[in-house]
Amino acid sequence: MNRPALRGGLRLESHKLRPLQRPVLSVPSPRTAVLALDQGSGADAAPVVGPGQAVRVGSLIAAQRGAAAGLHSPVSGTVRCIASRPTVRGIGPCIVIDSDGRDEREPTSVPLDWRSLSGDALLERLAAAGIAGLGGAAFPTAAKLGLARSAGVNLLLLNGAECEPWICCDDALMREHAADVVLGAQVMLSACGADRGAIAVEDDKPQAVAALAAALAAAADVRLSVISLPAVFPLGAEGPLVTAVTGREVPHDGLPPQVGVVCQNVGTAASVARLVRDGLPVVSRIVTVTGSGVRNPANVEVRLGTPVAELIAACGGTTGDDRRLIAGGSLTGRALDDDAAPVTKGLNCVLVATPGDLPPRGTEMPCIRCGDCAVVCPAGLLPQQLHRATQSDDVEGLSHFGLGACIECGCCDYVCPSAIALTARFRVARERLRLHEAERERATQAKSRYERHRRRLDEQAEAERRAFDEARRRARGDGSAGH
Repeated sequence: MNRPALRGGLRLESHKLRPLQRPVLSVPSPRTAVLALDQGSGADAAPVVGPGQAVRVGSLIAAQRGAAAGLHSPVSGTVRCIASRPTVRGIGPCIVIDSDGRDEREPTSVPLDWRSLSGDALLERLAAAGIAGLGGAAFPTAAKLGLARSAGVNLLLLNGAECEPWICCDDALMREHAADVVLGAQVMLSACGADRGAIAVEDDKPQAVAALAAALAAAADVRLSVISLPAVFPLGAEGPLVTAVTGREVPHDGLPPQVGVVCQNVGTAASVARLVRDGLPVVSRIVTVTGSGVRNPANVEVRLGTPVAELIAACGGTTGDDRRLIAGGSLTGRALDDDAAPVTKGLNCVLVATPGDLPPRGTEMPCIRCGDCAVVCPAGLLPQQLHRATQSDDVEGLSHFGLGACIECGCCDYVCPSAIALTARFRVARERLRLHEAERERATQAKSRYERHRRRLDEQAEAERRAFDEARRRARGDGSAGH
């Protein structure tokens, strides 16, 4: 299959060797689990439990609401409270559960005979289990697959690219649980109705590719294949990945189903496999704990709700160096202010970074119009033009130069010789543009309402005039007949 050349992007040092030198480490379940209602999608699930309520492993504790998937207890014990706590996205509402240490499972958590279920029934079971995108977005998987089913997609694309430096939890998963990835892909094919599935893996992951090839051979499912792609950042982003595999370009204001594709993370596929095989909803995930600030970097399998501090402790604790915590990778991650923040469905990496890992950004200088940012932009944008538009608050310019197509990958920041924080400014400008467009839409709607109101008044006045004229004609007719 001929694949299009990748547009832009960066070839970066991976920093993934040390965590991958040993098998995935299992972290004991926490004595106190703190479950953020926002698991990474930006929306809060709706709590269905209260203080003092007993729960088991797999008990529903918060129902799906909008973009937030349902949430299940990762431990058995008692709900202590629902309160604000530090999370990977700041301070947010959390369900706090005191574990009893017994790990008693919810009786309804039983294996699923998925082959006997229709696509719609499978979607219902995935939704009930809180299956969500484990690549970081944590969007409800059933909703995404349901949209794909309605759109009639022909390709299920599993994302195993994992292109960002430091993060290697998906690589470890594919090496050790390739059969789960394949089983999850088969289930999702049935759920979304796609004809075929492809697992996209970068060519710097030969062990993962070999493990997947063996699992595919064992499954003997001709609908599935492995596709090897160059190790270029940000190939793991949904839009660039779809283009690299299919040659189709997803509209910046659209979704992959519009071009016949639905994307899912390989970790999500593995969670689907655990549901059908073991009956377990999403209660754990693999997280990379890495950086020069931690003694023994590793990939760890950990229950949701476990404090980040316990992950670091399981990896030997921190070194004595100055360090900072980042949730995610070095280019797109978020700074963590508190190691009490709990693991969520969307947390794929804890980077304990030293100044040697991430040198401080230099003093910002004026843009020299070198064009390096445009060369590496995977969306084909002109970041220098967008930067000028942000400086002058030129809303029309931001729209004209395609701010909506920016995927906030950070490539332009990385290469900028003037140390301009372009991505951060684009993120702020995007929100400003969104507000401007919302205001313009409100103005358009108000104008439309006014025009409809004026038309109704004009039509009413015209109807009244005609009625008056008709009445006058009748009155004159009556008068002449009487004469």
